[in-house]
Amino acid sequence: MKLTNAPAYHFLWRNGKDKMAFLSKEDSEVLKTEFEKLSSPVNLVYFTQKMACEYCEDTQRILEEVASLSDKIDLKVYNFTLDQDQSQKFGIEKIPATVVMGDKDFGIRFYGIPSGYEFTSLVEDILMIGKGESGLTEKTKTEIKELKTPLHFQVFVTPT
Repeated sequence: MKLTNAPAYHFLWRNGKDKMAFLSKEDSEVLKTEFEKLSSPVNLVYFTQKMACEYCEDTQRILEEVASLSDKIDLKVYNFTLDQDQSQKFGIEKIPATVVMGDKDFGIRFYGIPSGYEFTSLVEDILMIGKGESGLTEKTKTEIKELKTPLHFQVFVTPT
């Protein structure tokens, strides 16, 4: 999958109520084609709030654009403060936060705006969950099953 220009926050402009799409027409078509390969539904669960969240609105718009490209992608939006039961259920402690899951919650969380390389990671996670393919070798899967202690992985990304 080759996108021409992953969404980048610094390329946006605002003109009153009109807002430019994050995805180009070409990239939307590429993603539509990729999302046609999804065999299972993918749920995006997004946590946001109106105040004191610089990237919440833009993150929601990106997720809405992505979800609009396939009927197999469902977006649910929760207010981080008002929907505390959902925030706690998913272990969300900061915003903007996006949970990517299928029928099962695999613990995939994105914090912050998924632009640049993070957008590609989001799309790849959607594809892996929707196709039911982790990309792991059988050997790796076997080794993971042998782990005795729960592990918590975090990946930190900075645009600089």
